[in-house]
Amino acid sequence: MPKFAANLSMLFTELPFLDRFQAAADAGFKGVEFLFPYDYDIEDIASRLARHGLTLVLFNFPAGQWAAGERGISIFSAASDEFRTGVARAITFAQALGCRQLHCLAGIAPVGADHRQLRKTYVEHLKFAADALAKHEMTLLIEPINTRDIPRYFLDSTAKARDIIESVDALNLRLQYDVYHMQIMEGDLAPTLARHMNIISHIQVADTPGRHEPGTGEINYPFLFEHLDQLGYDGWIGLEYRPKSSTANSLLWMKELAERQF
Repeated sequence: MPKFAANLSMLFTELPFLDRFQAAADAGFKGVEFLFPYDYDIEDIASRLARHGLTLVLFNFPAGQWAAGERGISIFSAASDEFRTGVARAITFAQALGCRQLHCLAGIAPVGADHRQLRKTYVEHLKFAADALAKHEMTLLIEPINTRDIPRYFLDSTAKARDIIESVDALNLRLQYDVYHMQIMEGDLAPTLARHMNIISHIQVADTPGRHEPGTGEINYPFLFEHLDQLGYDGWIGLEYRPKSSTANSLLWMKELAERQF
């Protein structure tokens, strides 16, 4: 049976962010993830994790001016100082919150940019970040994202992510595989997961079209979860979807999955 983590940036959004931890625990979750913790006091988040017995599975490095549309800065040489400062800040939060995995967003390639230079900078930044995280026994993750939702996002395929991981050559740099994004970009989900299971450390799910909960779209999630069990995947699966109605209703598929498997 998969080990699910509630993404608190997507689920329970009818509540203020800090109240979503209790809501997740009340719904039976043992793990949570979210985009960013930086707008909140570390102690406020830490106390809620401890109070409700939750593991923080994942969050992102600072990713530039999010509200202005930036989706990562790690491909930009001009942002090196900001990137390095962000890595240090993320590590501080991760240590305080007991989080062992951090995701580095790549960024949106400017029109006409030299992709070879962007790749060179990306690899250099990832080497720096992987080394910094390794000192704290943390894992660095990169995630391919579909270019329909985020046009010109630099890291847009599983093959490109593997190439980057091999170029960086750091033991703690791993793949974050988002089923929703890769169904849009590639399809062929089950064989792709099998081929890349040796570098995958985190999985996220949503259905398509709509980015709603499993069972609302074209992806055969019962098959896929069974496939992951057969592959021996024992990591977390983040529920990074937008509930089609209420969060409570969007979680009914989990009960159905449990009944189906047992």
